[in-house]
Amino acid sequence: MGMGVKVKVWGDYALFTRPEMKVERCSYDVITPSAARGILEAVYWHPGMKWIIDKIYVQKPIQFTSVRRNEVKSKILASNVLQVYNGADRPLYISSKVDIVQRASLILKDVSYVIEAHFEMTKQANESDNPGKFKDIIMRRLKRGECFHMPYFGCREFPAHFSLCEDEKIETAYDQVEEKDLGFMLFDMDYTDKENIQPMFFRAVLKHGILDLRECEVIR
Repeated sequence: MGMGVKVKVWGDYALFTRPEMKVERCSYDVITPSAARGILEAVYWHPGMKWIIDKIYVQKPIQFTSVRRNEVKSKILASNVLQVYNGADRPLYISSKVDIVQRASLILKDVSYVIEAHFEMTKQANESDNPGKFKDIIMRRLKRGECFHMPYFGCREFPAHFSLCEDEKIETAYDQVEEKDLGFMLFDMDYTDKENIQPMFFRAVLKHGILDLRECEVIR
């Protein structure tokens, strides 16, 4: 067992996209374990360790709002940029009428979670790496609010604020609700076969506002 840490994360909006909704984006009810891991990796990542999410505490009531967002269908290719840079006479822009589409998104608003997680050492760890050293670095970074890049809630346009959580007892918005079944949710991606990365799902059940991921059954 690696060393544990609790991190409070909050923000105005979040979009944890359901993969089955292709065009109109629709968020899951709560943060996915892989998005929670992404936030912790933004705070501290090292090849010698890997984050494992244990519990997610849902601190604000689940609320959705509908927004229309401009999305770009195409990208400017790096090869085109290079050719223009080298003197090729061709346009270098995205035509808004053709390429920018307005899509409705069903997103979460006013979110706040506590992520309880631990890390384990990996085979990439050096001789000088040890759990105590990593724990010290992580705690220091959390207390100072340092991160490699701004963490976000599913989409880069929805930043996630974070701080170290030192509360012994963590309140949730659903303390009084014994069980709230959120259906199947994306757990993480299975990278064992790099040629064929597979999504893994789990049945998400909030118990008193807590998503316990330690014993959850993962379905591929």
